Amino acid sequence: MDGVLNIFKEKGYTSFDVCRKLRGILHERHIGHAGTLDPEAEGVLLVAVGRATKAIGDLTDGVKTYEAVMQLGVSTDTQDMTGTVLARKEVHVTRDEVLAALHSFDGGYDQIPPMYSALHVNGKRLYELARKGEIIAREARHIIIYDVHVNDLDIEGSDASNRVRFTIRCSKGTYVRTFCADVGEILGCGGAMESLLRTRVGQYSAADALTLGQVQKAADAGAAESLLLPVQDIYRELPCFTAPPSLDILVHNGGRIPAGTGLWDAGTRLRILDSEGHFIGIYRKEKEELVPEKMFLVGLT
Repeated sequence: MDGVLNIFKEKGYTSFDVCRKLRGILHERHIGHAGTLDPEAEGVLLVAVGRATKAIGDLTDGVKTYEAVMQLGVSTDTQDMTGTVLARKEVHVTRDEVLAALHSFDGGYDQIPPMYSALHVNGKRLYELARKGEIIAREARHIIIYDVHVNDLDIEGSDASNRVRFTIRCSKGTYVRTFCADVGEILGCGGAMESLLRTRVGQYSAADALTLGQVQKAADAGAAESLLLPVQDIYRELPCFTAPPSLDILVHNGGRIPAGTGLWDAGTRLRILDSEGHFIGIYRKEKEELVPEKMFLVGLT
């Protein structure tokens, strides 16, 4: 059983919970997720099954799209509304000031990961240290903000909720709750994330995602494997080369493909299939050869 599951992670589950449940549903040990979602966040969680786990790094690299709600006027220790409130301030900002603060990060910036995160430091996850009251220095990581669009802004009038609903497209490694806190700091009133929905990771959309319940139902009917998306689709933007029968033994054993195959104008990385259409893996150009980068051998024993 090899492929990708586009799971709609529901609130209340950790990303690890999803993988643990899928191991039981699919009776498959080799399962991993690409890109962690916080327990209260929901939306697209890509899960690699079987040989697809070799591609988790590539799945994680996809551009992420989120719909988020930011609460202005509050700061918390977790940078979202599940945490302990550290400060509350009155909100006296204009629409233009909010837009300017949101767009001040266009193109990306060096973001400091939150203490309440699953990142490992010296063998410990940051949230484990945070729960003990330990705060340690974290190295900033450069993340990219491709686009931010405000969907709704309620900051005017005495009964305003001071909520900002926005859509953000960003790179891997981006913490949207940290983005909210950073925007709140620029505005001088503080900000915390109230809700988060991941609507897309690369080519995979929430509109096509499956709940754990749907996967369970398919498994009960003996049709779970039909839900798996092909491993090859992860690399569908790369040029594809189908080897002739004479090269099957070579590619099945991870051999180098010599020059003279007519592939040198196709790109530096290619998808390689054998003559029967099995996805062998990703090869890259190196001098006058194509050398294996990642081998999947999907459909072969």
